[in-house]
Amino acid sequence: MEIKKDIKKNIFRGYDIRGIYPSELDEDTYYTIGLGFGTYIKKFGKTNCIVGHDNRLSSDSLYDALIKGISETGIDVIRLGLVTTPMFYYAQIYLKVFSGMMVTASHNPKDDNGIKFSIDEKGNCKGQEIQDFMNFILEGNFDKGESTITDFNIEDLYIKLFKENLHFGNRRLKVVIDPANGTTSIIARKIYELFPIDLTIINEESDGNFPNHHPDPCVEDNMQQLKKKVLELNADIGIGFDGDGDRLGVITNTGKFLATDKYMILIIRDIINKVDNKTFLYDVKCSKSLEDEIIKLGGTPLCYRTGNSYTKAKVKEDNLPFGGELSGHVYFRDRWPGFDSGLYAGLRLLEIMSNNNMTVDMMLEGINEYYSTPELKIESSDDKKFKIIEEVKKYVEEKEYKYIDIDGVKVLFDDSWALIRCSNTGPNITLRFEAKTKEKLESLKIEYINLVNKLNG
Repeated sequence: MEIKKDIKKNIFRGYDIRGIYPSELDEDTYYTIGLGFGTYIKKFGKTNCIVGHDNRLSSDSLYDALIKGISETGIDVIRLGLVTTPMFYYAQIYLKVFSGMMVTASHNPKDDNGIKFSIDEKGNCKGQEIQDFMNFILEGNFDKGESTITDFNIEDLYIKLFKENLHFGNRRLKVVIDPANGTTSIIARKIYELFPIDLTIINEESDGNFPNHHPDPCVEDNMQQLKKKVLELNADIGIGFDGDGDRLGVITNTGKFLATDKYMILIIRDIINKVDNKTFLYDVKCSKSLEDEIIKLGGTPLCYRTGNSYTKAKVKEDNLPFGGELSGHVYFRDRWPGFDSGLYAGLRLLEIMSNNNMTVDMMLEGINEYYSTPELKIESSDDKKFKIIEEVKKYVEEKEYKYIDIDGVKVLFDDSWALIRCSNTGPNITLRFEAKTKEKLESLKIEYINLVNKLNG
């Protein structure tokens, strides 16, 4: 292992470290990041940390290189081995060791890898915290010291957490789940078979090539196999998971894709009268139907910026019982420790269904309906995309439109909205539109896609 002198700055992103293996990050990069992390957390009084990895093909060797770097600084390392990101989070909580690094690129393509990391109880580093860490590494002043490396198996404790947390009713559901060959493959069956359901699993083999489809369950195209199996088996529901297990996607019994904001409505309807704090967080990409429903139920809606590191921290900071974002991250704090787990999120919906006789489609009745687009991406370089958002903001101000800018620019009308923001996980500008009519939706799309394309050159 050699210290990497020319680490690429673009791998240090808004929510985590992420890049292509081995062209943008390799074993020497991880060794150097490990040296930096070990030295850095000492400044915060830390003496040990936790490290885990997902099932990507490059994760084993990158994990070893990272641990080597951290341990050489004199920081003791607790190795978790192959785990989902939620298992990593629970190990931090259980062991009360909140400094740690998880080797994963989440739902990104198979050739990518990355690191989600935290220093203390605040949770995953984000934004300026990541930039400060990058600058510290680039200075290259690393400690040396003696340390210990110990192994810890969180699996049984994690399974026990599920077993004690969920309370199913008398209805036995027919359920199909799709781990997408991602890391949930290692534990999904063990957890779901704890509960009184008729279970079918597709794409269950753990395979970092993700041979069957891209491991992102919030993109409907990736859910086609699950849709087909749900309809074939006449199942009550289908649930998909992402590459590292912290997100979910849902297919209804009629083969419809259920967006996360609609999933959140079902959860909030169930828990609002069981919690004291009736404020619920959602990100700027979520449908107005979610805001409408929270208000109808007597709750308080809290719209916040996108990004797992941000939304989870805000839910914890404000002591909210539940929150989430359109990308499939949801956070339960009513009787769960607050971290995002796709497996748990799926089981919470199954628990609700097991205590009634309704289909998901029936449970969605009464929700205000809007026409909306999925997230639309326009490629734009990392050095250009933020300038484009500033130009969009100027355009909106000149038009005297109402808008919020907590995350990009969200233009607000009585019957519709347009969101234009920078992706924090890739060189893209992402757009999403929603309106009460198809005609208004189309006019918004034309106006803002043309604007961004023009500014993008």
